[in-house]
Amino acid sequence: MTSPNDTSRERRGLSTHILPTAGTMIGVSATLVGLVKIAEARIGPSHVDEYASLTTVLFLVSAIASYVAMRHAERRRLSARCELIADQTFLFGLVSLAVIAIFFAYEII
Repeated sequence: MTSPNDTSRERRGLSTHILPTAGTMIGVSATLVGLVKIAEARIGPSHVDEYASLTTVLFLVSAIASYVAMRHAERRRLSARCELIADQTFLFGLVSLAVIAIFFAYEII
């Protein structure tokens, strides 16, 4: 059986994983924007770069919320809320990036 402190430690552990991964995904999204800008010269205009930049913002929100959750671990309610925000925005960013990639591959956007 786990105690409430164990759950709190597990949650803080989640923030320590979200922050560097969200930072990496910001770089991936920014790279995608640059590559699409280069490809637009050959394939014509698309909105992929705009949508990818929005996922960059999602990953940025996730990274900031994760940082705040770790920074203010002693304030349990704030930390838990920020970690939940970080977790949800990170997951939404991943799903969004995957959908954008699929739509781009099939030339829907």
